[in-house]
Amino acid sequence: MTQGPAVELFDTLEGQTALVTGSSRGLGAEIARQLADHGATVYASARDPSAVDGDSLRRLELDVTDETGIERAIARLDREVGTLDVLVNNAGTRGPEGPLETLDSEAVAETLDVNLTGPLELTRHALSLLGNAATPRVVNVASSAGQFDGEMEPSHMPYSVSKAGLNAVTRTLSGQYPDLLVNSVDPGWVRTDNGGPDAPRSVPEGAATAVWLARFEHGPSGAFWRDNERIPW
Repeated sequence: MTQGPAVELFDTLEGQTALVTGSSRGLGAEIARQLADHGATVYASARDPSAVDGDSLRRLELDVTDETGIERAIARLDREVGTLDVLVNNAGTRGPEGPLETLDSEAVAETLDVNLTGPLELTRHALSLLGNAATPRVVNVASSAGQFDGEMEPSHMPYSVSKAGLNAVTRTLSGQYPDLLVNSVDPGWVRTDNGGPDAPRSVPEGAATAVWLARFEHGPSGAFWRDNERIPW
């Protein structure tokens, strides 16, 4: 498979600002921590910001399904830093399980709101701040469950549909904004609250490729990645 432009990484993220959603636990917490370790000013967002752990992080209240809350969060970033170099759309939910006819409509809607509409709306509101960055990046935390040639999960249909949709956001957003480096990542099956204790990957292993993508200075856009390698949609 053609890899596209060569990847060049920032040696340090000093002077850059990142926003990571779903940062109170699991992958989001680890991504935020690693980006801060690379020198970034990290806004670690959660519905309950008091649950965010890390003295070097700037806690930010954000529910990606609440447009007013999104606007308030972006306004705070605008006041405090005026730019956004990296947006990591990590917040997600597994949603309901079972045949479509058995699923509660509100649970289906919530899954799509958190995993798909929320990242889309947050990115839309963040575009003005991303436009102020020299090399703006968006990292969408997707899943092989949303991969057409991969491991879609019939038992978790809303989840798979939402992650396939998030991959579509990556492709179309990249096409609309050529100066924006936007990519999707499959973190694999990770030992988080969602992944469970039997998952084969640690949280740092699951976060590594998302952090790598967030460090792009030059590289491909509109692609899907696992373990720093481009994978099919």
